[in-house]
Amino acid sequence: MSSVIGEGPDETVWGKSRGLDPELPPYPLVRHLLDAAAMALHLWDVYLSDNQRRSIAIGLGLATEPDEARAMVGLCAGLHDIGKLSGFQFCSWHGSEHLGSPLREDRGKMGTERVGHDVAGMRAAADVLAVLGFEADGETSAAERVAEIIGGHHGRFYRNEGGNGSPFLGGPAWARQRHAHASVVYDLLGSPSAPEMFKAAPAVLVTGAVILADWLVSQEEYLRRRQRSLEPELAAHFARSCADAASLLAGAGLVPVSLVRRGFSETYGINGQPNALQDSVMQELPAAVGAGGRRGGILLVTAAPGDGKSETALEAEQVLSGAFGTRGFAFLLPTMATSDQMYGRIAQALGRQSGQEADLTLVHSMAWLNTAYSDELLDAGQQVVTCDGDEAGAERQRAEADMRPRQWLRGPKRPLLAQFAVGTVDQALMSVLPVRHNALRLLALSGKTFIVDEAHAYDSYMQVLLGRLLNWLGAYGVPVVLLSATLPASVSDRLIKEYLQGVGHQKDALAERTFPAPYPGWLYVDGASACATEISEPRRREQGGSRSMQLRVTVEPVVRRAGAGRDRLAAIERWVKAVAAGEGGTALVVCNTVGDAQETYVRLRERFDDRSHAGGGIVQLLHARFPGHVRESRTQDVTRGMGRTGPRAARRIVVATQVVEQSLDLDADLVVSDLAPLSLLLQRAGRCWRHEHWWAQHGYPGGRGRPRWARAPRLVVLDPLAEGGTVPKQWGEVYSEFLLGRTSTQLGELAEGTVSIPDDVQRLVESVHGTEAERFDWDAFDSRAKKAWNAHQGKQLAERGQAGLVAVCRARNVYRLQSLHSLPGEEDEWEVATRLGAKSMRLLCAYVHEDGRTTFDLAGVELVPDPGVKERLPATAVRAVMRRTVPVSADWFVGVDPEALAPPPSWADHPMLGDVRVLYQPVRNGEPQPVAVGGRTVHLDDDLGLVRR
Repeated sequence: MSSVIGEGPDETVWGKSRGLDPELPPYPLVRHLLDAAAMALHLWDVYLSDNQRRSIAIGLGLATEPDEARAMVGLCAGLHDIGKLSGFQFCSWHGSEHLGSPLREDRGKMGTERVGHDVAGMRAAADVLAVLGFEADGETSAAERVAEIIGGHHGRFYRNEGGNGSPFLGGPAWARQRHAHASVVYDLLGSPSAPEMFKAAPAVLVTGAVILADWLVSQEEYLRRRQRSLEPELAAHFARSCADAASLLAGAGLVPVSLVRRGFSETYGINGQPNALQDSVMQELPAAVGAGGRRGGILLVTAAPGDGKSETALEAEQVLSGAFGTRGFAFLLPTMATSDQMYGRIAQALGRQSGQEADLTLVHSMAWLNTAYSDELLDAGQQVVTCDGDEAGAERQRAEADMRPRQWLRGPKRPLLAQFAVGTVDQALMSVLPVRHNALRLLALSGKTFIVDEAHAYDSYMQVLLGRLLNWLGAYGVPVVLLSATLPASVSDRLIKEYLQGVGHQKDALAERTFPAPYPGWLYVDGASACATEISEPRRREQGGSRSMQLRVTVEPVVRRAGAGRDRLAAIERWVKAVAAGEGGTALVVCNTVGDAQETYVRLRERFDDRSHAGGGIVQLLHARFPGHVRESRTQDVTRGMGRTGPRAARRIVVATQVVEQSLDLDADLVVSDLAPLSLLLQRAGRCWRHEHWWAQHGYPGGRGRPRWARAPRLVVLDPLAEGGTVPKQWGEVYSEFLLGRTSTQLGELAEGTVSIPDDVQRLVESVHGTEAERFDWDAFDSRAKKAWNAHQGKQLAERGQAGLVAVCRARNVYRLQSLHSLPGEEDEWEVATRLGAKSMRLLCAYVHEDGRTTFDLAGVELVPDPGVKERLPATAVRAVMRRTVPVSADWFVGVDPEALAPPPSWADHPMLGDVRVLYQPVRNGEPQPVAVGGRTVHLDDDLGLVRR
């Protein structure tokens, strides 16, 4: 068969065994290699975007020979499991019993060494590739890169130290079979020539494609079908594999679709025309993009909350994807709650563009609990046989692939692969952390336009990680869109420069430049030329004028002592009284902690309406410490009652925490807020009269206008620092004392207590969060202010330094792929942090009845599932548990006996339930009893959520 050597592949060498028909011989390795090669070719043809193909071809030195680049990708996939021609063959009794005698007799000392077949393949690659004409003439040669890709196909790159003489690889008979297997693949791919180069960043994309190809052809049903009817000739087998690839890709939901572009109002369900900002992107951005090169670009959109930045980004995506060859987008936000909200909006927009066949995934750690994913979807799909025997080391205790939702794109690590994805930015940041399958994440992101909403919402640690990711996306020519209402210019400048360095611009040259963005408006920087274009001045003025608002800001000096003259709760009660007792309206009260929100809610209920939130009371409560299904329902309640389309509540007071700051489409007549850093206060203020301009043109929902007491938009700030006060102890380290102090000072200096939106926004942001705030006047401040400034600066430096230590290096600084996993250990998603701060955990609040039953509900009807140690929990049961969990700080349980919070024994090895802790609340005479935890009591209240006192 082979033109390289005379010996043919021994088909008793197995590639897949577990999960297949035990009455038949295992699936031959050579056929699995051909399956993977065929799928890789199809991925190149159909799944990879133009910019990805271009990046890979350029990285191989084959920019003008894309077919050769395609064949190289196929070859990498076709050799991925070559390391299974080793002692791996003896890790399965069923597999080894079918192994031919020549290889069994040449086993030698294979049992004396234990390595994974990925590492074994990497070690054997140089010898195998030499037979194919690939010369290992240097550490970054094509042969070396292919070896690294083979070693990384299970998601982790290793240092290649050679070792073809390893006992685990066997003797001469084994070497000849590796040559034979590789030669068949090589011949059927058309004997591709060895490229003269293989750069690191494109090699990462090829690794991602290899992993994806391997997973797609390793689905149980497909393998069992092929196992039952093997073609007599390998060429025929390969032809069938090539033909099957299309249905496998389609079955996984990964075939890109073309949307039917509609008009603006039809696409977004908006009764009206695009505003000046949106229309400018539609009309002016194409010329700016078209004047550049083919190496991507970055767009920064700055506008006040409620200015339609999300729709602006989606319109920009159409322009950018068309210019740079990406398909679809990843739309990323700071929280799960905002992601859930955006998911619904984008799903509707895609549906209106005939995108019903488009795969849109929700991407965050609890995404599969969202009600958009039905129980049927959770149980659908095929299990992927990704390993046999040697994949999981003794230290890796938990199964992963078979215990999470198994519909293909709902499975672990796969949702970002969909053409359209909405989720938390954390899922994208994983791609620049040293975790398994970061190459797969980079593959998923590099084929889409990358959109980050609320870009101001990330701390210094996350900003460094985001900058590092933008650097990699720049290297791949991926267009990027950043959205923000309150992003300091120093931060946006750093992010833009990181992107441009990824494209290839030198740091020293960029240091001489700045990229100031207009407000409101947009700034586009071309990747190839680094030339900047911004919204035209007439359009900027038009946008600013159309959303112009004079926000009245009232600072209320408060203390936290009941009965005091400046009592915080009394001040809140006074400001919202007109809503409850007067002519009605809506008020939003934003608290800095859950405890404060619960206390405020109780006080307002006592004063104005003793009905609960669930009972239809006018006072509602929303925070993050409700069980998941309750929080989702309450978020919908609040959004409906204060949204743009109505029906607008006659009287509504919503008490909430920071969960309402971002991406929730709320409009209140009045906003009352605890003191917070100025950028966040502006975000909260963005929920005040958010839709006034729209309603003025199109009418108020149900004809219900503003109450007479709401003559102008007003933000009331409850400031404990005014008049010499201090930061409340219960706020802890929620916000930097320096930023709070700086904000308090700026609020006190407002001219006539008014903020002109949008004109004053950027100036105020810079005064607190920008470089102006970093110029500290040591002579003008007391020792407390100096201490706060030192603490703030120290924390920022520490966060940036920590991020720099854990992030992978910049794309153009990668020498060996092993540097993407340079930290020790077996890091996976649960072992790294995309955010700094107290570690969180999931707490299930259960009820223990006097007869011993443990239930989800106080009535004792819904039992907590505990099927037995060896029985598998169905996905619906897992969802039932996780939807009732509450995220809490792990610090709550320091020093607590772990057994007191241990989940049922049958959950121990589950990848999600194994980490859940259970608060067992005793039920006495039908009433739940608080549980003593860490010196406090904790209990779940139906109305207040999780209460800790």
